Amino acid sequence: MPRGSGTGGPGTSGSGTSGPGTSGSGTSGPGAEGVVPFRQFLLKVHSRCNLDCDYCYVYHSPDQSWRRKPRSMAPATVGRVAGRIAEHARTHGLPDVRIILHGGEPLLLGPRRLDDLLGALTERLAPVVPPRFSVQTNGVLLDEELLDVLRRRSVRVSVSLDGSRRAHDRHRRSADGRGSHDRVTRGLRLLNSPSHKDLFAGLLCTVDLANDPLETYEALLSAAPPRLDLLLPHGTWETPPPGLAHRTVPPAAPPGPAATGAGGTPYADWLCRVFDRWFDAPVRETGIRLFEELMSGILGGTVRSESVGLAPVDLVVIETDGTIEQSDSLKTSYPGAPETGMDVLRHSFDEALRLPEFRARQSGAAALSDTCGRCRLAELCGGGLYAHRFDARNRFANPSVYCHDLAALIAHIRSRIEQALDAGPAGPATVPPGP
Repeated sequence: MPRGSGTGGPGTSGSGTSGPGTSGSGTSGPGAEGVVPFRQFLLKVHSRCNLDCDYCYVYHSPDQSWRRKPRSMAPATVGRVAGRIAEHARTHGLPDVRIILHGGEPLLLGPRRLDDLLGALTERLAPVVPPRFSVQTNGVLLDEELLDVLRRRSVRVSVSLDGSRRAHDRHRRSADGRGSHDRVTRGLRLLNSPSHKDLFAGLLCTVDLANDPLETYEALLSAAPPRLDLLLPHGTWETPPPGLAHRTVPPAAPPGPAATGAGGTPYADWLCRVFDRWFDAPVRETGIRLFEELMSGILGGTVRSESVGLAPVDLVVIETDGTIEQSDSLKTSYPGAPETGMDVLRHSFDEALRLPEFRARQSGAAALSDTCGRCRLAELCGGGLYAHRFDARNRFANPSVYCHDLAALIAHIRSRIEQALDAGPAGPATVPPGP
């Protein structure tokens, strides 16, 4: 299941991803030590996958720790995780917690074990704090039996789909080379049926410059998603993403007003075409989180995403063996990048929260590089996704490898909003209200 930027996906607050998205809900105030408690708990309930997507950051990145992990989270570990979440929620008086089932492919647990896991979490958490469940899946295994479990346990479902059959099957294949599009769309039809439609949180799509942006968007719309996450493929200054092989040295100065940079801004160009199609639609067809978060910030509101903005990260990852980690997108940086040295058997989430790694992700502009600190777009862009800032010299004290693309996208969205506001009531229906 793991894929592009973000962790939490459409059904979670903030970004994971979501994707990634996902952190940065920003709804809990700082605690006594000036930190924001964890509100989102991403559980790696199964460490293996039934697909072999070539851009997956778990299996095709410098960090190969998945090879040492148990295949699935044992019942005793689930119980310990639930106890630690309840302890954290009680300490901070949390109104609710988000539990994101992730992998690998979480539905490899099968209906019985999935039901047992959700039941154990609910039994331990419900007396202390309401759990809000979601799952991020590749959609291949969705069937009536699994959907019945997800419905009974009130689990929102986000599915990975990269557009048309040709676009999707370019990367999202089984180990034997078979494309997965037909199996995914079959699962989506079941998810969209009247008895299950209210579980559908949205789609996650990794941007591929080889795919036509408008064709991709129309293919995604055909699945009637309530929300979309358009995810930038993972890359760093050490291993630039596709189409940006020239970006190997972080910029010493912020992007100027033109925001083009050497080699152009192909990802901004791709996203701007989708934005215009979405923004100019006569009715709101779906939500697109990246666009909506940036629009909120441009209009003076809050940007609450792990991929953009400066909201404090409130997401923590728990691996199948109970180890406590940072966002797993950091696996693209170097071996061991997400590791904290802590686990739920010996450590509380409050102890993890005090680690410098988590504190840095909650310190807003203070954690940005000098270049980002001097940028006029810092509050909107937020330096981009943390994992995308890495290089061997400065570690994460850099702008995103997508710096110029983000700047160009923001400039385009700002221009379209200004045009729409000048046009008055006749402008597009997708301009959100002010803060």
